[in-house]
Amino acid sequence: MICITPTQARRLAVAKQRLAAPGLNSPPPPADAAGILDLCRGLGCVQIDPIQAVERTQYLTLWSRLGPFDRRALDHLIFSEKKLFEYWAHAASIVLTENYPIHRNQAQRWRENIAAGGSNDWERRVSAWFQANAPFREYVLAEMRQHGPRALSDLEDRSQENWVSSGWSHGRRVATMVQMLWETGEVMVAARAGSQKKWALAEQWLPEHTAQPPLPPAETTRRAILIALPALGVATVKQIRNHFTRGFYPEWEAVWPRLLAAGVIQPVEVAGWPGEWFILAEDLDTLAQIEVGWQPRTTLLSPFDNLIADRERTEQMWDFRYRIEIYVPPARREYGYYVLPILHGDRLIGRIDPKMQRKTRTLHVQALYAEADAPPAAGPAVAAALADLAAWLGAAAVVYEAPPPAIWRDAF
Repeated sequence: MICITPTQARRLAVAKQRLAAPGLNSPPPPADAAGILDLCRGLGCVQIDPIQAVERTQYLTLWSRLGPFDRRALDHLIFSEKKLFEYWAHAASIVLTENYPIHRNQAQRWRENIAAGGSNDWERRVSAWFQANAPFREYVLAEMRQHGPRALSDLEDRSQENWVSSGWSHGRRVATMVQMLWETGEVMVAARAGSQKKWALAEQWLPEHTAQPPLPPAETTRRAILIALPALGVATVKQIRNHFTRGFYPEWEAVWPRLLAAGVIQPVEVAGWPGEWFILAEDLDTLAQIEVGWQPRTTLLSPFDNLIADRERTEQMWDFRYRIEIYVPPARREYGYYVLPILHGDRLIGRIDPKMQRKTRTLHVQALYAEADAPPAAGPAVAAALADLAAWLGAAAVVYEAPPPAIWRDAF
């Protein structure tokens, strides 16, 4: 069995996440529609989130890899060219239309579970609500079928039973119905202006794809594995199954051994790390390239970036504990509201708590932290990454509300 070092494992993960310095595997991708599509193909999915304390995560994730780019190019790929669409991966995400058969099977499983009464408390609750509001559901679908894409404000609340929740959806029966129809794959996001969306029937929005016969479950899983593992670089079985189509790898027990037997996937040992790890066979060449061509690059990551989406993996590989503190009361936050990890080469060396004030065009740096083993020499690179972010956001000024760490103070 091949044995690699933790440094090699981290560098491979960074390279496969398209976060390595340009030139390691290929020239830097263009910051245009073609580059965005190629990047999404490499990542498999890009998480969506509406919080705009700095920038929406789907844009921030692309910026970390592409540098400054036109946000409209991403929207054009989704809503005009329809090469991307919004659906569930490890979370609500932008995914590739070429992978629609995989995601349709995800939706089909959810739809079948709901129709059968549900297999857990949440599904049973949704199933009961769907049944109680069957005429409401049919009305929503009929409106889209007759009129095309509809905003929530275009739809009447014809529900027969309220939706009770402790979260955002409490009492929002139209939004809840449309959200559930999205999860079952019956409707899709057809337009987006900020947080406002228009919804369309999947069969009308992507007719050439919805008309195709479904993939067999085993083929769904084979394709999903061959998207998830290359995006991770090196991973355990648990990490693979927790990535991309999280929780949806049907017939894994039959598919996984076949990929190993065929040599498509190779087991590896990571020195000092427990468990068995795996790598795509063709990425063994990438490991060799990393050995001779590695150059550190410094950038800032969204809290929802693919590199750190699996918090357990992040702790194991980078010794970096990261938690979202958006819903933590301010007095109890350890680092801040919307904290961006700092990636320097193959290490996560710090965190920054920024907030963009768009009215005054000011980027406020509320706190900047260095990890205990952060290199003092990285200070100028961290400052440059922050300046690049500020420029892309359109900030005319950067205000530091707390002093930088002592080891980097001269750089700021």
